[in-house]
Amino acid sequence: MGAFDQNLAARLFGDAQALPWLAAQREAARAQWLGASLPTRKTESWKYTSLESLNQRDYLNRPGPASAPIDAAALIAGLDADRLVFVNGRYAPGLSQLGHQPGVRAVSFREANPGDRAVIEGALGQIAAGSGNPFAALNGCWLEDGVLFHVGAGVKAARPLHVVHLGVAQPEAFAHAQRLLVVLGRGAEAGLIEHFASLPGEHNGFVSGSTEIRVGESAQLRHYRLHLEEEHAIHIGGVYVELGRAALCESLVLALGARLKRLDLRVRHLGAGSECRLNGVYLARREQHIDLHTSVEHEVAQGTTHQVYRGIVDDAARAVFNGRIHIHPQAQKSNADLSNRNLLLSNAAEVNTKPELEIYADDVRCSHGATVSRIDEKSLYYLLTRGIGRREAEVLLGFGFINELVRDIPIEPLGVALRAVLSGWFGRADELQGEPS
Repeated sequence: MGAFDQNLAARLFGDAQALPWLAAQREAARAQWLGASLPTRKTESWKYTSLESLNQRDYLNRPGPASAPIDAAALIAGLDADRLVFVNGRYAPGLSQLGHQPGVRAVSFREANPGDRAVIEGALGQIAAGSGNPFAALNGCWLEDGVLFHVGAGVKAARPLHVVHLGVAQPEAFAHAQRLLVVLGRGAEAGLIEHFASLPGEHNGFVSGSTEIRVGESAQLRHYRLHLEEEHAIHIGGVYVELGRAALCESLVLALGARLKRLDLRVRHLGAGSECRLNGVYLARREQHIDLHTSVEHEVAQGTTHQVYRGIVDDAARAVFNGRIHIHPQAQKSNADLSNRNLLLSNAAEVNTKPELEIYADDVRCSHGATVSRIDEKSLYYLLTRGIGRREAEVLLGFGFINELVRDIPIEPLGVALRAVLSGWFGRADELQGEPS
């Protein structure tokens, strides 16, 4: 058995491969990590999620060189996008495809020019600051490389950026960090797909993933984060978003269960009239564990937040959802709502959901709600009376429960690919990929 030692984790990558111009940030993150306490089941935000999986193998090893084909695990058929590929946390230029878009920069940190470095140094680590998440600091300790996606003021990116993080099993268990910085200038528009995948076979890596996003005044970002790793993976990640005046961020998270999967999503409304639309689908089965936490900070007036999350849990799996909306005293005329619905497919499945509203302003419109239920018996009976078998009926109803969140994706190849993933999870890859009737 391994042991996840906090001091050893801080030294894991050392400075041998670090970029010198990021050394100060690494040291600051290291100090934060060593000064933090690892969460336990007594920590409120980790009440239903244990870190014991980190102690079951010695994950504190550096990954060795790895190569992998870009196959169905990491491709989205028909997608017209620029692509950056990382294999076990290391940039793979031979697998990446980048076209020229005026005003758009998509580069690995190691290939950053002086202008890119100025953007990185002006934002990296600042957006995630104050999150209180010790694993954000751990990611900074391990910072060796990352991706900058910078869209200049007034630029409308013609193609989305597809960032692929591919996991490949190694002889020994290992850990690595993944870092993405997104900066959209005033009036810019762009699409971003974060894609976590792994080759077939038991994955033995621990992934620390951190994404920081700054959406400037009147800018718009469509963000898709796909957690499609093999079911034995461990991934603890965070997404941190800052919204300027009249900015818009649309987000969709699709997460399959794993040995341990935890994603923290924090959005800060920093400019009046900003808007975020957060959608999510999570699926867990067998003995998987998945935990999604959202925290939306309305810090200025006239911000809008819409959150819709759907989960399906089968077998003896466990899912956790915690959605928090915080309306600050100066955030008058805020409009925020949160809906979380969960479907249990077995008597042993478990969901813990906790929607939260903290409101310190008096002129707001806010609502929240959560449900945990089983398959609707009336709908099930209706299908059974029409000659559909029980298992098939359950599949159809479950697919319909979540499909509304993916059917209207404006990037058609992405929508087709995600419907294929969902139908495959239900064991109906050939029948359910198209639009439902």
